[in-house]
Amino acid sequence: MPHHGNDAEHPEGNEQHKPVIRDNRKVDPETGAARHPHGEAAASPEGDALSQAEEILNGMEVPAEEAVAPGAAAEAEAAELRNDLLRLQAEYVNYRKRVERDRAVAGEMAVIGVLNSLLTVLDDIDAARQHGDLEDGPFAAIATKLETALKTYGLERIAETGVEFDPTIHEALIQQPGADVEVDTVSQVLRSGYKSGERVLRAAQVIVAVPA
Repeated sequence: MPHHGNDAEHPEGNEQHKPVIRDNRKVDPETGAARHPHGEAAASPEGDALSQAEEILNGMEVPAEEAVAPGAAAEAEAAELRNDLLRLQAEYVNYRKRVERDRAVAGEMAVIGVLNSLLTVLDDIDAARQHGDLEDGPFAAIATKLETALKTYGLERIAETGVEFDPTIHEALIQQPGADVEVDTVSQVLRSGYKSGERVLRAAQVIVAVPA
């Protein structure tokens, strides 16, 4: 029903038209405390799990023998972590050694591959030297430089005579009775052999003198 007169005579209607102001600030400007958004239930200390746990721990009276338990557990955990670290460190050291060993083997195999490819060239140099073609001149100097360079990579010639026959480095093509030998002896080298360190690249082809 419409009303007449001024608004002072109808206080209830005046209240209905006043704007409603809501403070949605998350921080109380007076206390500085955090506020919860409108429509959300404020978390009580009883509902805060962390607060409850702290209250329980602070309110508990732990006996002396049980008070040692957390320290023992921490010490056991630290020992386990230390063992894991030592095991991880040992695995890393072994891995690094294996990588270095594999790298060294790969480098050695690469050098051996190059040396093997040059053995036929060294055979040609030997043949030319035996025929007197490398007594003098620039090709003799080049051959000497090549042989010297290959020695720096560990290449060794197997061409010694008068030594005991060794099947690991010698290949016997001919056997001949020897008057003054007591054991099988290399009397002549038909083709030089080569080795690199302890690895035999090619056995020397020899004539063997055997005891008569």
